[in-house]
Amino acid sequence: MTLSKFACNGQRCPSSHNILDNSKIVSEECRRELKALLHHYYPIEIDPNQTTKEKLPHMVEWWTKAHDLLCQQKIQNVQIAEVVRESNAMLRDGYKMFFNMLYRHSIPLFIFSAGIGDILEEIIRQMKVYHPNIHIVSNYMDFDENGFLQGFKDQLIHTYNKNLSLHENSNYFRQFQDKTNILLLGDSLGDLTMADGVPGVENILKIGFLNDKVEELRERYMDAYDIVLEKDETLDVVNGLLQDILHQGDQMEVPGC
Repeated sequence: MTLSKFACNGQRCPSSHNILDNSKIVSEECRRELKALLHHYYPIEIDPNQTTKEKLPHMVEWWTKAHDLLCQQKIQNVQIAEVVRESNAMLRDGYKMFFNMLYRHSIPLFIFSAGIGDILEEIIRQMKVYHPNIHIVSNYMDFDENGFLQGFKDQLIHTYNKNLSLHENSNYFRQFQDKTNILLLGDSLGDLTMADGVPGVENILKIGFLNDKVEELRERYMDAYDIVLEKDETLDVVNGLLQDILHQGDQMEVPGC
């Protein structure tokens, strides 16, 4: 819900997990159980009165139970593209400018997602903006030799532990040692630590999308993020900032300026 929309015309848009939950390849019973998990754990995830430490075991429980349910559904890898195509998945308005601008200027786009990496990749591919500068760390499905889902690869990634994956991707970041500025986009308070530990960083500009429970969370988001966008389903502010930064950079590179 950072690069993808939270809502459209008053209706919630699906996350990568929801895309599977709502698809025809998941049984009705599984769908009911996943929805029950959502109703139980989502209020905990966004509860402003609980600390991150208090929320951690609940998030691990939620993701683990949801993944276990999905693994019982005999999902095949060849079904992923069709599931995404038939979904209501939407990237934020202005996504083409965002993805293409970063690619044209050789700016790496590192995406941390607590969702399902296979679904997220397919969304970006179908939107025709999956460029070589993109690197995704997420929960990727593990398919057996017959193409059936048997589990998930590597470490579980949920809302509040995204920064742990930095250690596993240290080699990736070393190739960008000349880049000292980070534009961090997030939609939860857990996203604030995503850049912790990246080497050589001099400046971080943090932009937060406050999608839900605006009144209850506004003050905490304002304290944590440099810019807070409330119920904004676009990338207009981000694109405007990028254009301004890149324009100034181009001017500085002109001899004599």
